[in-house]
Amino acid sequence: MKTISSSEENAQHQSEDRWLLRVTDLKQYAYCPRIVFFDRCLPGMRPTTFKMQHGIEAQDRIETLEKRRSLHEYGIAQGTRHFNVGLTSHQMSCTAQVDLVVEYDIGGKRTLLPVDFKMSRSEPGRHFKLQLACYGMLLEELWHAPAPEGIIYLIPVKRAVRVALDARLRRDATRMLADIRVMIDREQMPPPTPQRSRCIDCEARRFCNDVF
Repeated sequence: MKTISSSEENAQHQSEDRWLLRVTDLKQYAYCPRIVFFDRCLPGMRPTTFKMQHGIEAQDRIETLEKRRSLHEYGIAQGTRHFNVGLTSHQMSCTAQVDLVVEYDIGGKRTLLPVDFKMSRSEPGRHFKLQLACYGMLLEELWHAPAPEGIIYLIPVKRAVRVALDARLRRDATRMLADIRVMIDREQMPPPTPQRSRCIDCEARRFCNDVF
């Protein structure tokens, strides 16, 4: 039986890490697959926009406020908050950072609630829900406790939207992660989103020669 040296093992893990998808890739792919293509296959082309930076600053502010208030808005009487939780799964081949994870008990059973802060006033789209479902699956694998639902917190309107992390949402998230890996492996540019209204303010629009 062949033994693997520590250097070979480290090299193997580094190779695997290069293929780890970010859960934000899943969200972006569901919104428009070309955003992920440009980011992963043509790195360095996508700039950090004012909208992105504004979202980061708003999340920092909400974290400060979050520490002062109760969990009743999430339907929880008591629990422990964990901010900016890093998660990496080689089984799912993806990595993530969750804005907030609330750890609490239901009938004596340890339960997890992922919370994702968004700079949006609108009802959360499916791309946000798929991202949340992936957070739930990662938490269940790595923290060994169920995550039956999650919260999308809309910062501008101070509203918490509950999302059931059901079997269908999880299947769609798993399938989409596989689709992203195929796209990156083949380096084949996918078609743009059929919802062309999304293209108007997209920072990647200038790279799409067939979108006007």
